[in-house]
Amino acid sequence: MRFRHPDGTTVHLAYCTNVHPAETLDGVLAQLRDHCEPVRRRLGRDRLGIGLWLARGAAHALITDPAAQRGLRAALEHRGLEVVTLNGFPYDGFGDDHVKYRVYRPDWTDPERLAHTTDLARLLAVLLPDDVTEGTISTLPLAWRTRFDPRAAASSRAALTTLAQRLDALEELTGKSISVGLEPEPGCAVETTADAIGPLTAIGSRRIGVCVDTCHLATSFEDPATALARLTAAGVTIAKAQLSAALHAEEPHLPEVRTALAAFAEPRFLHQTRTRTAAGLRGTDDLGEALTQDTLPDGAPWRAHFHIPLHAPPAPPLTSTLPVLRDTLGRLVGPAVPLVRHLEVETYTWQALPAGARPRNRNQLADGIAAELTLARDLLAGLGLKELP
Repeated sequence: MRFRHPDGTTVHLAYCTNVHPAETLDGVLAQLRDHCEPVRRRLGRDRLGIGLWLARGAAHALITDPAAQRGLRAALEHRGLEVVTLNGFPYDGFGDDHVKYRVYRPDWTDPERLAHTTDLARLLAVLLPDDVTEGTISTLPLAWRTRFDPRAAASSRAALTTLAQRLDALEELTGKSISVGLEPEPGCAVETTADAIGPLTAIGSRRIGVCVDTCHLATSFEDPATALARLTAAGVTIAKAQLSAALHAEEPHLPEVRTALAAFAEPRFLHQTRTRTAAGLRGTDDLGEALTQDTLPDGAPWRAHFHIPLHAPPAPPLTSTLPVLRDTLGRLVGPAVPLVRHLEVETYTWQALPAGARPRNRNQLADGIAAELTLARDLLAGLGLKELP
């Protein structure tokens, strides 16, 4: 979906396809047919943006076969879909029954992460619509914190510097400008937007910036105004923003709240949980740990890294951090000149929701994704952006 900003530029809105497990090229093509096109039809649009996730296997099949690249592009056009952004964070296995810490490997100390992201950039340059010259890719925030030391920091900085050079060369070759955004996430070496500033200014390339995920921002209790002001003041590029909402518990000390939270403690994804104390932010690596080990103070609200459907917050006594998304979005695209032009709804946790809230079939999932995009579309319209055909 495209929107005209009051400054005359185009803002793109997509939804991320990592919600649909697909590890192979055939799986991606089926995904376009079975999920993405039905969402587009529900929205009544001739064109829908998708934030494509290409697992390593699918990306390798494409990068080694120009005919397959042409076939994917043709399939996108045939189904009324377009791609201006890729989710390069998960490497593979994101649809497995147990993901947890594995999603952070390979990290930016591993040459395979550089190779994979380079491939994604080259593929995106091919997939961009003819009238679009700028593409974006989100990637993991360097590494999980326990694997990160000064040597790892130097290695990841060198890899990202090499990536920036390759992106420069790619633009010279194709005329397409691709930028990559580190996606701060709780528990990682770059946990907050503030943590991103040092590494990114050390690299010193406009090609390598940050991806602001509003679920992660909220989970870390970052103030949107402060976070965005710091990034802007430091000259850090905001490559893209992911529109998502975290799980919020206002009174985690209450038994009924803990019971409600326990329904979200599931075995597939990691749900880092945070609270604010007088001494600063405290947290656990997973929600189950917070609930069972009494390691997290419960005198103030808890937030958990669980991507809640934008239009459907959980029933009381829980809620979502949708207000943080609204605030952040207003600061990103509300100004006279937008800070970002690529937006991506990223709720990949539909099948990890408590049993009663999960979609039971493809139709229900498509209905939910369409409802999320409708909410995002309405927010953009409220900020003065005009939806384009």
